[in-house]
Amino acid sequence: MIELEGVPELVDPVMVAAFEGWNDAGDAASTAVAHLDGEWKGEVFAALDAEDYYDFQVNRPTVWLDGGVRKITWPTTRLSVVRVGGEKPRDLVLVRGIEPSMRWRSFCNELLGFAHELGVELVVILGALLGDTPHTRPVPVSGVTSDPDLARTMDLEETKYEGPTGIVGILQEACTHAGVPAVSLWAAVPHYVSQPPNPKATLALLNRLEDLIDLRIPLGELPEDARAWQVGVDQLAAEDSEVAEYVQTLEEARDTAELPEASGEAIAREFERYLRRRDGSGPAAAPGGHATESGDPGTYLRDTPGGRTRPPKPQRPGPADAADTGTGAGAGAADSPDPDVPGSEGSGGSGDSSDPSNPSED
Repeated sequence: MIELEGVPELVDPVMVAAFEGWNDAGDAASTAVAHLDGEWKGEVFAALDAEDYYDFQVNRPTVWLDGGVRKITWPTTRLSVVRVGGEKPRDLVLVRGIEPSMRWRSFCNELLGFAHELGVELVVILGALLGDTPHTRPVPVSGVTSDPDLARTMDLEETKYEGPTGIVGILQEACTHAGVPAVSLWAAVPHYVSQPPNPKATLALLNRLEDLIDLRIPLGELPEDARAWQVGVDQLAAEDSEVAEYVQTLEEARDTAELPEASGEAIAREFERYLRRRDGSGPAAAPGGHATESGDPGTYLRDTPGGRTRPPKPQRPGPADAADTGTGAGAGAADSPDPDVPGSEGSGGSGDSSDPSNPSED
C-alpha cells in the first residue's frame, strides 16, 4: 500500500507524465512537464527507488558540490503536485523521469498505485518523435488512446499500431488495462534538427494539453524562445543549399497534404481556441500566457487540424546534410520506417517512431 503523507486531497486531478530517452525527441516532452512544474512551483512528494529500475552504466548518477559537501543525484522518476487556482481549480500530478532500464511492468504498477491513491481521473503522457516535418510550419501534435470510447468522446485517434514500443506505450496500455483513462500526446520534431532543446515542440505540446484538459497554462518565455529557435534554424538552413532545398520540399509536401483541411469547420475550431485564450480569466492570464494572442508568436507555432496528415516522403539530402547530425536523447541509430507513424521515415531512436501510442493512420 502506498501512503502519501503530507499530500492534501486533490481536486479533479490529472496526471501528466514525460520520460527522457527514446520517447523524447529534442527533449520536448520532458521540458514541457518541467515547465509546468516550474511555472506552478510543484512540490515533490515521491521518488521511485533508482535501484529498482535503472542501469547506472546507461544512466549515470552525477556528483556535485553543496557548500563543499559532495552529493550524488541518482537517475530516477519523481512525482510532484501543483494546484492550479482560478474559477475552476484543479490539481496536476506531474511525473518526470527517465525511461527505465528494466522492470517496466513494476514501474508502471507503481505509478498506477500513486494514481489510484490520489484519485487521478485522467493520465496524459507526453512524447516526441522525429519526423519528416519542416521546422517552418506549426508542429504536428497527435492525440491517441487505446480506449475507443475515450477516442470518441475526446476527439482523439484510436491507435492501431503493432510493433516495438517505449515506456510511453507501455504505461498507456497499463492504464487501459487498469481502467484508468489515458491519452498520449505526440509532437513531431524535424529529424534534421533533432538536438535539444526544441522550445517550439514544447510549446505545441503545452498548447494541445491546454485544449485537452481545458486549463490555461502560463507560457512564460516559451513563445519568445520558440521564435528565436526558428530564426536560428532558418539561418543555419540558409547556409547550406541542400538543406534549404530539402526544407522547401518538406514545406511543399506539408502544405499540399493540408489543403483539404482548410475547411470552414477547421477554421472555426481554431478561432474558438483563439477566443478562449483572449479571455482574461483563469490562472494563466498573466502577460505572455496566451498561446494565440494577436501578434503573439504562438499564432504560427500552434498545430493545425491538418497536422495529423502524413505528407509523402521527399528525397533526403546527401550525407553532408545536417539531418545526419542529430544529437537528441537516444539519437544515432536510425529505426526502420514505420508505415503507421506520420513522418517516421529516417527517424532516430529518440523519436520513438515505433510506439503503439504514436499517431497512426488506420
